[in-house]
Amino acid sequence: MPKFEISGTVIEWRGPAPFYFLPTPPKVTQEIETYKRELTYGWGVIPAKITIGISTVTTPLIPRNGSFYIPLKDAVRKPNHISVGDIV
Repeated sequence: MPKFEISGTVIEWRGPAPFYFLPTPPKVTQEIETYKRELTYGWGVIPAKITIGISTVTTPLIPRNGSFYIPLKDAVRKPNHISVGDIV
């Protein structure tokens, strides 16, 4: 399983409730694309284990807008004090 270390700006998608994501940078997106067929469990979504600060969780990588969006659930955001616009 490939491992990546990335940084980027937290974005928000407004639906019925706000959702927070970290988009993958282009170089990492291209690398993930090479493994996507082997790893996806449907609709191009790929399971991943992410670590941000003191938190490690399993979450999907969601293909969107030419990137993969990493959902930043409350279990990751709150203990690490992450908000929209932060660079993580």
